[in-house]
Amino acid sequence: MVVIALLLAVACYAGATALAVTPFARPVGPPFRGVVIALTLGVLAHAAAMAGAAHFAGGLPVSGLGPALSFAGLALAVALLLTELLARDVTLSLIGAPLAAIMTAIAINVGWRPFAQPRGAQGAWLASHVAFSFIGIAALATAAAAGALYLVERRELKSRRFGSIFRSFPALETLDHVNHLGAVTAWVALTLGVALAASYAAAYGGLDGPRVIWGIVAWLAAGALAAGRQLGGWRARRAAVAAAVAFGVVVASYVAARVVEARPGHFL
Repeated sequence: MVVIALLLAVACYAGATALAVTPFARPVGPPFRGVVIALTLGVLAHAAAMAGAAHFAGGLPVSGLGPALSFAGLALAVALLLTELLARDVTLSLIGAPLAAIMTAIAINVGWRPFAQPRGAQGAWLASHVAFSFIGIAALATAAAAGALYLVERRELKSRRFGSIFRSFPALETLDHVNHLGAVTAWVALTLGVALAASYAAAYGGLDGPRVIWGIVAWLAAGALAAGRQLGGWRARRAAVAAAVAFGVVVASYVAARVVEARPGHFL
């Protein structure tokens, strides 16, 4: 049942991507309603799968690569849906929806069943740390996606090519605002995630080197981006490039941590 719901979520995310691409294939307006419906159905199916896995595990299923990737895909899809509802635009689905689909598909492939995790207050503490951390990563991915779209549209405008990209993409100011909001949200959520991890380690132990290093790298990357936007007065283009670089650093550090992890199946 969990796998069926996850497959349905993947199909909905893929459908949202296909709908978002439509304006580039023929001269029509962005299918806002269709993309939002597809994303909403995907999120509901994904949430139902996570609820079923939580019932099976006796807690939030975030322990192990498959469950963690599934939760990350859900967090990204929710962030994407909320952003597009607020911005009244669906171009972020060009990047965010396929990324959510890929993460969920990988989760299905590697196995969605979570490893044994602590119960009671300890389990809730650990789950809160993981949840805030992945919310931060999803917000950073949203900022990076908005930044990438900003750079593409800016290049089109400078070259005076007013084709499908110009017709379909939102205003540069909207993409810059999403980038700014995503950067700040990512830093706040990752700060909470790191604080919960530090307090959990102090109370119970159990956090190993690769996880700590990856968490610190992600927090520093998001912090540098947020500080540049809030305090450094970074202009939109510089912030867009920095967001893409920051997300790339987080992904690269995760891959490196997976490589050196002593128990690769247990690393998030």
